[in-house]
Amino acid sequence: MQHGKLSRRDPSFYRNVFALVVPMALQNLINVAVTSADVVMLGQVGETVLSASSLAGQVQFIMTLFFFGLTSGAAILTAQYWGKGDTRTIEKVLGIALRFSLCTGVVFTAAALLAPGFLMHIFTPEEEVVAEGVKYLRIIAFAYIPMAITNIYLNIMRSVERVVVSTVTYLLSLITNIGLNAVFIFGLLGFPAMGISGAALATVIARFLELAIVLVYSKKINTTIRFRLRDIFVRDPLLFRDFMTYSIPVTLNELMWGAGVAMNSVVIGHLGSAAVAANSVAQVTRQLATVVAFGVANAAAIMIGKAIGAGDTKRAEEYGGRFLRLTMLFGLAGSGVVLLARPVLLQFMTLSPEAQGYLSFMMFVMSYFVFGQAINTTMVVGIFRAGGDARFGLILDVSTMWGCSILLGALSAFVFRWSLPAVYVLLMSDEVIKLPFTVWRYRKKYWLRNITR
Repeated sequence: MQHGKLSRRDPSFYRNVFALVVPMALQNLINVAVTSADVVMLGQVGETVLSASSLAGQVQFIMTLFFFGLTSGAAILTAQYWGKGDTRTIEKVLGIALRFSLCTGVVFTAAALLAPGFLMHIFTPEEEVVAEGVKYLRIIAFAYIPMAITNIYLNIMRSVERVVVSTVTYLLSLITNIGLNAVFIFGLLGFPAMGISGAALATVIARFLELAIVLVYSKKINTTIRFRLRDIFVRDPLLFRDFMTYSIPVTLNELMWGAGVAMNSVVIGHLGSAAVAANSVAQVTRQLATVVAFGVANAAAIMIGKAIGAGDTKRAEEYGGRFLRLTMLFGLAGSGVVLLARPVLLQFMTLSPEAQGYLSFMMFVMSYFVFGQAINTTMVVGIFRAGGDARFGLILDVSTMWGCSILLGALSAFVFRWSLPAVYVLLMSDEVIKLPFTVWRYRKKYWLRNITR
């Protein structure tokens, strides 16, 4: 199919980007706000519970990487089939993804309920932090299976341009979570002060609310892509093979990346609770600074995948260049957010002088980290995956994180015994190392492939 080059003033591109990015950025902001609420409220209780919730949260973080990998792999197919107009195949892909996510949710629920102490000891040797983390895991485990359903469904809805439902769902969940956090953590309205257990209970209730909203939406409102229970057991050998071909590399990519982030937490966790507390605040700030950039990456995956699926590779190539320019702009804006937030956080957070000193330095590192992360995420998660180039991200993360930043960070911490600032710079160096490789891959145009049948 032949198509002319898009006009650079084509208003439909930016209108479509705006319609996708704004709800997704709001959703990302809401997700950050949920984490921020726990950090701020538990920070008022003390460093030990703040560190415990941060480290225990790594278990859920790893689980959500399975979900994100499954949905990202599925979205490679769904976005292109959406461009082709084949909604029945999209429903089958949703069923296959749910089959895997529910199994994942059951495994993580069992692990958190049966071996919470073992999981916490992976991240920290401090017994006080472990004890608080065990309390958190034994309650938060009941949120994992509802998440297995809502995460998959809402993310696949995003790939077919149904983005508002996830924003509304997570907004209502946020309001519920913050309100119940205050009640359960501090003991308001006649409830006992539960501390870290209260934060976990509030999150569980919010997750069940999300599930209820998704079930009502899928049954009563969404008629384009229907969720049928029988599709979880659907048999379609060719589609299943395609799903595995694209989902396995993406899921492994997310797991290796997430395991790398968790390993960073392990290294920092062994440097003391002050370092952990400072890093938890710095990481929330990073998430806040990249909400729009990550929205741009997701919009790139949707729009480029749809164009390729419709057979319009010229349009897809033009979109890739435009999204790259947009993500550079929002990456710079994110760096500015980090630098502006630094003095506010140093004044507001209740941290020890040691933790405040660490946080001050970590924020400077985050200011350039978010710029590199914005560009790399748009290219790897957005542009490359939209065209089925799923294996490159796996190779990139294994080599740059495990072969460079984590290896050097661990050696500097445990062998050379360098100071925390030096260790932190090395641990956070992977996004800078990735940049020349992602730019090279983008220029090769391996991502311009139609993978529909």
